Amino acid sequence: MSKTGQKILIACDSSKSLVDFRGKLIEEMAKQHHVFVFTPRIGLQSERDLLNSLNVNIYETGFTGSNVSIFEDLTYIMKLFTLMRKVKPDVFFPYTFKPVIYGTVLAKLSGIKMITPMLSGLGYTFSQKSLRTLIGTVTRLLLRFSLSNNERLKIILQNQDDYDTLCKHNVLTYKHQVFVVNGSGVDLDHYTPTQPELINISFLMIARLINAKGIAEYYDAAKFIRSHYPFIKFKLIGSYDDNIDSISPELFDQIKSGDPIAYMGQVNDVRSVIKDSSVVVLPSYYGEGIPRCLLESMAMGRAIITSNSVGCRETVEGGPAANGFLVPVKNASALISKMFYYINNRKAILRHGQNGLALAGKKFDVHKVNSQMLKIMQLN
Repeated sequence: MSKTGQKILIACDSSKSLVDFRGKLIEEMAKQHHVFVFTPRIGLQSERDLLNSLNVNIYETGFTGSNVSIFEDLTYIMKLFTLMRKVKPDVFFPYTFKPVIYGTVLAKLSGIKMITPMLSGLGYTFSQKSLRTLIGTVTRLLLRFSLSNNERLKIILQNQDDYDTLCKHNVLTYKHQVFVVNGSGVDLDHYTPTQPELINISFLMIARLINAKGIAEYYDAAKFIRSHYPFIKFKLIGSYDDNIDSISPELFDQIKSGDPIAYMGQVNDVRSVIKDSSVVVLPSYYGEGIPRCLLESMAMGRAIITSNSVGCRETVEGGPAANGFLVPVKNASALISKMFYYINNRKAILRHGQNGLALAGKKFDVHKVNSQMLKIMQLN
């Protein structure tokens, strides 16, 4: 099929996210448009192969989004600006903080007619702790400058709470063109629903091993429940990285011991582990967009327990269509209570899982989310 559409430049801070979170969107874009990506070096050949199969133009950089390096940031800015001048894209789509902050300013200077930055969660930037730090203050000031209102600017967020927070801190105003989409969506064809295990109950958590994801609360809940029900299993998937909020080495050692949690490290394909689990748990108080692990779990027909916090609360409905529970943040007792409920009401695991699958189809289907994204960018 010949391409007569527009040129789209995507900037990100993780090559893995291009395929895992934006793969289906890029696939839709590439059907009629010319797609260029500016990404950190691609580590997996499978990621490169997929992008190549879609005829995506790949430009790599040594940039790392989590690093604090003025030299690295300046190098990134110069390379991105040079690429914009070379490609002359019709649409610029950056996501995550540094690509959004630097890229949006450069896109304005370059005269790109459609600039659609997306913030898929606010992370720590607007937490009470970050509000008192120099880095947090500088990040917010840069974000405010970068996202200053412009008729060519359309800002994409993943939940209403983030919009309200950005307005509260004067990063945005309600005059900005802002669009809220339902996360990154989930591919319902990729995550096949299965019957949850109702005899040998097991709980699963999928998250990086940082405090704000609620790792300690999950560990405490597992320890308490195992003292009453030794046959209940608890599993944990996620990487232990060098992060300012990483869990303590002591807690990591306890988790690695295998009791009360079976730690599985980082897993590239979570489907088999979700399939072998009864309920998926995420007691996060991190500044989420909409957690991908919860959408994946719902797509496979799993009940969920998560926090009544930003991004997480969007994934749970109550009433007759209930698909799980919301618990207060940093509250292991409330988490334990809901786990006990599922242990003692096993039919609810099945019912809530079926409701979650229906909700995933109604609200979070990746094709519906991507259709909205393309409409915002005026690409469909």
